[in-house]
Formats: sequence, C-alpha cells, structure tokens
Amino acid sequence: MISYKDKLFKGITYVASLFVIVFLFGIIYSIFREGLPLFNVVSIKEFLTSTEWYPTHAEPEFGIYTLLLGSFYVTLGALLIAIPLGLGSAIFISEVASPKLREIAKPVIELLASIPSVVYGLFGMAFLAPLLREWLDLQTGLNIFSSSIILGMMVVPIIASMSEDAISTVPKSLREASFALGATKWETITRVVLPAAKSGIIGSVLLGFGRAIGETMVVLMVSGGSAQIPKSIFDSVRPMTSTIAAEMGETVIGDLHYQSLFAISIVLFIITFITNLITELVFLKRSSR
Repeated sequence: MISYKDKLFKGITYVASLFVIVFLFGIIYSIFREGLPLFNVVSIKEFLTSTEWYPTHAEPEFGIYTLLLGSFYVTLGALLIAIPLGLGSAIFISEVASPKLREIAKPVIELLASIPSVVYGLFGMAFLAPLLREWLDLQTGLNIFSSSIILGMMVVPIIASMSEDAISTVPKSLREASFALGATKWETITRVVLPAAKSGIIGSVLLGFGRAIGETMVVLMVSGGSAQIPKSIFDSVRPMTSTIAAEMGETVIGDLHYQSLFAISIVLFIITFITNLITELVFLKRSSR
C-alpha cells in the first residue's frame, strides 16, 4: 500500500514538473510571438547577414551580423581560456591531488560559480580593463580580450566540475591495466583516462559554450558596446545579449525596435537549444555504452 505521504510527495513533484514545462513553453511562446512579426518587414536573410544595426533611425536597419560576430568572438575567446583551465583543474583534482587537497580545491573552484555575474563585470570594468589598457597601450580596455578573460573565468567551474565527474567515472581497472603495461601516470591520463571520459568532457564544453553565449552582464559592461566587425581581439564589440539588455528599456512595446530585440532572442534561443540538444545526445551516447 502506498502511504498518504508518498502520494502527497508524488503529487507535489508532479505539479512542480508540470509548472516547469508550462513556464518553458510560455517563455518560448512569448519570445516567438513578439519576435516573428519583424520578419514580415525584414527578411531573415537580411536580418542575419546585414551589418547595419540602426533600429531607431528614420529608416531603420535591422542587421545583426556584427552582433552575431561579437557574441561568437567573445564566446570562443572565453572557451580558449576556460577549456585548458577547466580541464586542467579537473585532471588535477581527480588524478593528481591528495584527498585532503581535493576536498579544498574542488569547493574553491565551484565557488566561482556562485559569484554574481555583475560582480565579474564590475571587476572587469574597474580593474582588468584599465590594467590591460595601461599594460598593452590600448585605446580602450573594454574589448574582446577583456570580456573573454572574465567570461572564461565564469565558465571554468562548469567545465571543471563536469569534466571531473566524467573522469572520476572511468573504471579504476583501466588505470591499473595501463600501469601494469608500463605506462607513466601522464601517459595513463592522456591516453587512457581522457579518451575514456571524452563524451563527458565534450558535454561540459558544450554546456560552457551555452553558458558563455547567453551571458549578459559581463559582455554589457566589459565588451565595449561597439556594433562593428572586429579586426583584432583588442577591438570593442557588441554581443547580442548586451544589445537586448541595453536597448530594451528604450523601446515602445509593439514597435519594430521592440520586435527586433525579441527576434535576437529567437536567434539566441535557437543557438542554445541546438547546443543543449547536442549535449544531450553526447551524454545519451555516453550512458548507452
């Protein structure tokens, strides 16, 4: 017999999960409802490939190509920083550190994820950007390089935590077999452990990509805010998320500018949805082995 408490708990969890689904579809519906009408005025091709973003001019232009480039440049820069640091941290915690050091290092790395993004943005804007401008003799420290460093530090905990979990699940027997064949610890890590944990590591990188491309406050405060095609990593850019955050308060509900920002949200949603779908497929492949 199922007790009353079990039935109550089952009912609460069912309602909670139902609410999550309802809210998710509500968000998707609201984004597409407000954003899709723009494409009655601007073609999808023009919206994605035009470099002119002047939504408030007398003859407005709604091209997000420069915004797309800004998002991808900053995100890829962040991953170039976060992947070595995150994966290196995961290897150290799982394979090298002593149990006592592991108990200290893992919570410290995961603590980075609890810091609000606005704090990272303030640090980048008030400390890192002026420092880089002085050291590298730049016109401005608010650029791709600065925002990539800060954003990369925000992504490190995701990659480190998930990669460490994947590495920890590799059977101990594989390591022992490698040592028995005369392999060194480094050879065991690089040729046995990492290939065995490959799916989990790839999944962590994909989730890190989704986290980075959807970040708003850091890129709003540190990337410079210039909607241009960058020629170097020291140029200012304006990613899609910072454009939405900076301009949404200036729009009139229902006008083309308002709809264009929701259309950018649709593009972001599609990118993150595809990223998460690939991640789920990677983990599904891993779990089926």
